[in-house]
Amino acid sequence: MEVVNAREADLTENPHQVKASRLYDTEHAQVVHITLEPDESLRKHVTPVDVFFYVLEGRGIVEIGEDTKEVGPDMLIPSPARIPHRWSNRSDKPFRVLVVKVPRPAEATKLL
Repeated sequence: MEVVNAREADLTENPHQVKASRLYDTEHAQVVHITLEPDESLRKHVTPVDVFFYVLEGRGIVEIGEDTKEVGPDMLIPSPARIPHRWSNRSDKPFRVLVVKVPRPAEATKLL
């Protein structure tokens, strides 16, 4: 049995230049663990597949399309394919979120 510790997983290079680790990556799905430190943000981008986010720790701002909302632990946020979105941490504590892409994207995320 494979067990992956999100806090100890190897960091993955990403265009947002934030702490991100790919925890699960198969032909069917992909799971990424992102940590945004205080005042860090992802660049606005479009994912070619449906995504859902699950907040693990902290509070952050999620923007999907024209909607913006502050979210916190144990909240799940769906984001449809090809809708611009991004995350921001405007707090003074780390913000951790799981990003689940289903199905696994065959093309790259597009930065805006």
